[in-house]
Amino acid sequence: MRRQARQQRLAREIDETGIKVDDPKKSAAGPEAVAIALHRAMGAMGPVRAARSLLKLNQTDGFDCQGCAWPDPDPAHRHTAEFCENGAKAVADEAVRDHLDASFMAAHPVEELAQHTDYWLNRQGRIVEPLVLREGATHYEPIGWDDAFAMVAGHLRAIDPDQAIFYTSGKVSNEAAYLYQLFARAYGTNNLPDCSNMCHESTSVALQEVIGIGKGSVTLDDVHEAELIMIMGQNPGTNHPRMLSALEIAKKNGAKIIAVNPLKETGLLRFRNPQTARGVVGPGTGLADLYLQIRTRGDLALLQAIASLLLEWGCVDRDFVEKHTVDFEPWARALEVLDWDQVLASTGLSRDEIEQAARMFADSSRSITCWAMGITQHRNAVATVKEIVNLHLLQGNIGKPGAGLCPVRGHSNVQGDRTMGIWERVPDHFLDTLRDEFGFEPPREHGLDSVASIKALRDGDAKVFVGMGGNFVSAAPDTSVTEEAMRSAALTVHVSTKLNRSHVVHGREALILPALGRSEKDMTGGKVQKVSVEDSMSSVHTSQGPLKPASPHLRSEVDIICSIAEATLEDGGHIPWSAFRDDYTTIRHSIARVVHGCAAYHEKASQPGGFVLPHPPRDSREFPTERDRAIFSVSPIEVLQVPPGHLLLQTIRSHDQFNTTIYGLSDRYRGIADGRRVVLIHPDDIAALGFEEGDLVDVVSEWEDGSQREVPSFRLVAYDVPRGCCASYYPEANPLVPLEHTAEGSNQPAYKSVLVRLEPASTENTGVRLASDVGVLTPGSRGDETKRAPQPHHLS
Repeated sequence: MRRQARQQRLAREIDETGIKVDDPKKSAAGPEAVAIALHRAMGAMGPVRAARSLLKLNQTDGFDCQGCAWPDPDPAHRHTAEFCENGAKAVADEAVRDHLDASFMAAHPVEELAQHTDYWLNRQGRIVEPLVLREGATHYEPIGWDDAFAMVAGHLRAIDPDQAIFYTSGKVSNEAAYLYQLFARAYGTNNLPDCSNMCHESTSVALQEVIGIGKGSVTLDDVHEAELIMIMGQNPGTNHPRMLSALEIAKKNGAKIIAVNPLKETGLLRFRNPQTARGVVGPGTGLADLYLQIRTRGDLALLQAIASLLLEWGCVDRDFVEKHTVDFEPWARALEVLDWDQVLASTGLSRDEIEQAARMFADSSRSITCWAMGITQHRNAVATVKEIVNLHLLQGNIGKPGAGLCPVRGHSNVQGDRTMGIWERVPDHFLDTLRDEFGFEPPREHGLDSVASIKALRDGDAKVFVGMGGNFVSAAPDTSVTEEAMRSAALTVHVSTKLNRSHVVHGREALILPALGRSEKDMTGGKVQKVSVEDSMSSVHTSQGPLKPASPHLRSEVDIICSIAEATLEDGGHIPWSAFRDDYTTIRHSIARVVHGCAAYHEKASQPGGFVLPHPPRDSREFPTERDRAIFSVSPIEVLQVPPGHLLLQTIRSHDQFNTTIYGLSDRYRGIADGRRVVLIHPDDIAALGFEEGDLVDVVSEWEDGSQREVPSFRLVAYDVPRGCCASYYPEANPLVPLEHTAEGSNQPAYKSVLVRLEPASTENTGVRLASDVGVLTPGSRGDETKRAPQPHHLS
């Protein structure tokens, strides 16, 4: 009876008709965040389990948060509670006491599960045993581990290696990532897409080209010591809440902050630190000194305008430019003829606002620019990141204390995965060291990234998909196309902790292999094991979970990879998989010999606080580009023309989600509760388009090839955004983005610049995410026109 009551409670889908809209919050964090964090943690884990986990979270003898990749303070300056509200939610979501077992799967056919939202699927609890969906079957059922490994091996041996895809989530440890890429390459392919392809690939490509390394150049101490911090396309209050503590320290040290974002985000306005009296009973700390509410995709123009003013005012570090850069003169000449009409049209800002920002740079001798997906997920993202670099090269703000480039990664170990070789285009020198270490010749031909992998599955060029963590289907663009592509696979394999949509949109056969969570004790090989991770600022440290595993049937990521490799490769490819599985120290010793900058890896990662990987631009102002210097680059401004009656949409996270994992239905800082299918839009645009706040609309995107994509029944919410722009949550809005709509140069999906129009809703808003909710419409088609109301709400 208890389980039946629980299932009835959890069966409630998102009732979008009950959505509540209030005024946005005026400050982030504070006592309310503490109360919510503890309530979520204790409700999911119970008081004892919650205390054991949270007190070890982000501690030197504990485990790394599975949320964002913001770095930890020096060990001497860590608090007892070194976590944020959303970090506590992430732990509670993984360490939840509710379990999903064989009886649940027996009661729910996959066809039924596919009609539920990711929110509902995630709430069913931890997966506690391996599951298989056999060809023609209607239900997942239990399978033994050895049989599961044999099934994977049978499929992989039956195909060409380049017909297999090995995807990686940023939650995977360095040890698992290293072995995963080793297995894929010993098997014979570089098809190693990862979540970086969808979040910061534009950063990696741009930085690699112009400074010689695809990582940021600052440390946490630099943030504390900066005189000016510009935060672009980033919402730290929700996506990286512990960054607020660093910004507070910087403000106390006299720093100024410029916020550049289309939405007025609470986490950029004021921070109430719950570990200080001022944050609990006082007003907290004001953050942004200048808030530029830029039009979506206007960042490139803004950066060029600031730089042109600095050039005009003579604010140039000539010594740095002459010693460490090339191509300054062509770039400077291009900015001399900058078209200010284009700048103002692209940014939606006034010249006075831009001059205020430029004056703040002129007055600063130590400046940092931070950015995230609001910069990287545009068609011109690579050019925009290069323009950030140009601005910093101009004033010599790379390679000195308190200054530099700060891309803030969205997932806990996505940067570490790339360091360990999870990259479809890994350089030859890495493959050379891999060859020398293990005695096989790795494939040299570049593999498939995430978008190319979907196309390969769609076109029948790929047959097997293996996902090491994550929720690939929901994270990817062009949802209906991605789902059909996955259904075309002969086998889909997902190493997971919780149920998600990728498990119910499957190949002809499918496996779910349940892994230990980062919060759980790993006793693989009969001994306590620990893993390592890398944060956004190239700091590597160990992680060791304290909790009893959710089930004795769970295996570690390392164990699963080694076992698949042993089953697939003849004689294991003469690689010591058994030794790697039994003692992770042997993996770290191999990493030390193969990965550049990782000498004495085990010893250095194991010391309190870990160690920082080398970064030539930061450490010695050396730039290992093809020209041995940092490179100024010229990029034209492209003003995106938005036709009358249309809007430019960007996708965003709510405060109650991490990537595609939906924890709850409260976007507290933006004042939205009990719903997710919303469009945040300026009130004047609502009126100009002939709607009223609260109306239900279908959102339709339009593309150059004449195709359209649609998501139905979204509620209009009046919000402080620039005219002509709007925002909506992902993954609900992902169906609007075609596979081909990617950043030039990085092939990263451009989720942040989607041209849409709004039409009166043609269906009742049920709130249930069905496969039929999404679709690609042929030119001129609008689906079932007999059910659609007239379309009077367009500007002419």
